[in-house]
Amino acid sequence: MPTPRSRLRRLTRGLAVASLAAVLVGGAVSASAHPSASSLRGLRILLTNDDSMRAERPTNSDGLGLYEIRKAFCAAGADVVVIAPWSVQSGRGTAVTNSGSIQLGSKDLPAGYESDCAGAPAKGVVVGLCVDTVPCTATSPGATPSDTVKFATRGGLHDIAGWTGEPDLVVSGSNSGLNIANSVTDSGTVGAAVAAIEEGIPAVAFSSSANADNTNFPVENYRATAEWGARFVAGLRSNRLLDQHDFALNVNYPNISAGASAKRAVWASVSDGTFAYHSYAKQPDGSYKIGLAACSGLPTCTVTRKDADKTWVLDRGHITVVPINWDRTYGYPTDKRELAKVKAYVERHAPRP
Repeated sequence: MPTPRSRLRRLTRGLAVASLAAVLVGGAVSASAHPSASSLRGLRILLTNDDSMRAERPTNSDGLGLYEIRKAFCAAGADVVVIAPWSVQSGRGTAVTNSGSIQLGSKDLPAGYESDCAGAPAKGVVVGLCVDTVPCTATSPGATPSDTVKFATRGGLHDIAGWTGEPDLVVSGSNSGLNIANSVTDSGTVGAAVAAIEEGIPAVAFSSSANADNTNFPVENYRATAEWGARFVAGLRSNRLLDQHDFALNVNYPNISAGASAKRAVWASVSDGTFAYHSYAKQPDGSYKIGLAACSGLPTCTVTRKDADKTWVLDRGHITVVPINWDRTYGYPTDKRELAKVKAYVERHAPRP
């Protein structure tokens, strides 16, 4: 059940949106307070990821998906501020940094994305966080995804963008590769969303499939994820489902780069069959080389759940939406009313790809 602190946050966020609508229509709250399913106007979004904000690699594995999300959500009217890890932090889960100094890093935006948020109040500012004693360099370690959310909501957004109060929504991604099955636990993309709901802030994590042979991450997949994601979030908002923060939503988008079309969104569960398998091969010098590949041919790879995200997105080509809870207490009771509402929206009203 929501705590008094959570209820207060919900109330203040609702008042902020209503106040903005009143300004837009000259002092009277109207339908502007509940925008259509094609609009995110007035929504303040903190955008982060675990791939960094560098977007320099030819494989598109270090943050290009973040810029596609930024583009699509600004185009829908949102005020988007990016505070993301300075360097790739994939696989960091919910890890946090407990000491040292945070530095703010910046770089030129990727070509073609420079003006995407120019009309937004915060102008689409993009900042990378590193953990270093000197200004961020090419080799500076990045802050974790959870670090970025905590930093942003505990003064960072005020200092960087002039925001007061919390963002209306935290969006994490779009990740380079699917975050399904056991990868959900490892994922810094999901970890950032968990950090948000722990703070009482609604959150959605997005992940995009690699190409068919897992050699790169096509911009087509990122773009499809982002454009569908903006419509999905706008639909949640117009159906009054965006304010809940009892759970985050983990969205995975299938590979469409070879010409296939994504299939409708399904409400799924985290798969019980391993997806990403880590191996450790001993080397002549006594060290162990770490390997990471899709799980294959082992009992742990077997999926038994009929609603497993791994099956629906990877094998059947559907968009999957999975509710993720911050509370790891097994068997702890939850208020299922909000869960049922969001599930019904996904199954009956989510936008078509």
